[in-house]
Amino acid sequence: MIDVALIAGVLALVAAFRHRISTLPVTSPMIFVAAGVLLGADGLGWLSLELESESVALLAEFTLALLLFSDASRIDVRRLRASAEIPTRLLLIGLPLTVAVGTLIAALLLTDLSWAEAALVAAILAPTDAALGEAVVTNTAVPARIRQALNVESGLNDGLVVPAVAVFTSLAAGIELDDPGVFVGEALTDIGLGLLIGAATAFAIAKIATTAMDHRWSDAEGYRLLSLGGAMLGFAGADAAGGNGFIAAFVCGFLVRVFMGQPVDEQTELAEDAGQIGAAATFIVFGALLVWPALEELTVPVALCAVGTLTIGRMLPVWMALLGSGLRIRTVAFIGWFGPRGLASMVFGLLLFQEESLESPDDLFSVIVLVIVASVVLHGATAAPMSDRYGAWFHEQERHDMLEAIPVEAPMVRGERPD
Repeated sequence: MIDVALIAGVLALVAAFRHRISTLPVTSPMIFVAAGVLLGADGLGWLSLELESESVALLAEFTLALLLFSDASRIDVRRLRASAEIPTRLLLIGLPLTVAVGTLIAALLLTDLSWAEAALVAAILAPTDAALGEAVVTNTAVPARIRQALNVESGLNDGLVVPAVAVFTSLAAGIELDDPGVFVGEALTDIGLGLLIGAATAFAIAKIATTAMDHRWSDAEGYRLLSLGGAMLGFAGADAAGGNGFIAAFVCGFLVRVFMGQPVDEQTELAEDAGQIGAAATFIVFGALLVWPALEELTVPVALCAVGTLTIGRMLPVWMALLGSGLRIRTVAFIGWFGPRGLASMVFGLLLFQEESLESPDDLFSVIVLVIVASVVLHGATAAPMSDRYGAWFHEQERHDMLEAIPVEAPMVRGERPD
């Protein structure tokens, strides 16, 4: 219970100074990771967490599941139709290219990795986390179209990359491919069960909620509890059935909004709040368990791979994805830089470290950890000044023919409440 008390104390302290922190060149994730490093076994030794602990795995899994659910529930397909080109390019072209380029970088620099391990590293580090660059997506000086694109990309790419992470984890763990058909069948079953159970859970939530609303059986708090329970049910049910729980959580959140035919932000805010608390705790656990061991394994190839993943591995795919889009080169560079790696990569990494059948070099783990740490620091520190500078440049332009200037209704960012 001491670990719980320490983590809760850090969360409370940061929450008490949240507004003041927002005026400083630091971010909450930076503080959480630093607190974990300080309190962990290689620091003061006050946190006695163990990487193999089931509680660490449960924290990571349920945190990501809840945030996948809440992020997906924000997707308004009708609102995005008029401005879907940029996020669609980033997700359907940029995301696969990010995995491909990241695989090439890891394979060339870390020669001890198999191709499956290199691809696994790339897939884990592909999803972005807009929360690490919150100053970008909340800065109204940045065009709404660009903020929307970054926000939508971040909200969807962690869910879309889940199947790739699952497949590459199986391959890297040494599953025999004497019969590729069996492997493909198992992968499709895993994904299919996740889709099916997620959809069934969403239908049940929507049916119960709308019936309860029509008959006034419950109240606002009851609907929020229903969404929280439904999100956890979708994840745990799919996992128990042998499917992918993360896919189920994501599909469940998306279809809840579709089935209910109305915004569900108020109904899902409890699930989002729980996910936010879990995310903060996960950052602390990550700092306590993984940062120092990764630094101890730091080598020149590992450092080069981390730098390449954060720069070329993100910016080149974004540039290729946005070719012919009509965006100015400065905008493309801005979008390319703000691809912070955060919670999804962290959770995938924590779960990967507990994969007993995975016999991989330390380089695999070191790269994942170092990229996340570097991203927390670099993207967090540059978000405010670079978004201000980009916003100032945008407002100096003759904007009548700029794609960036076309108005859109930007979706809410994670943690924002409806008026």
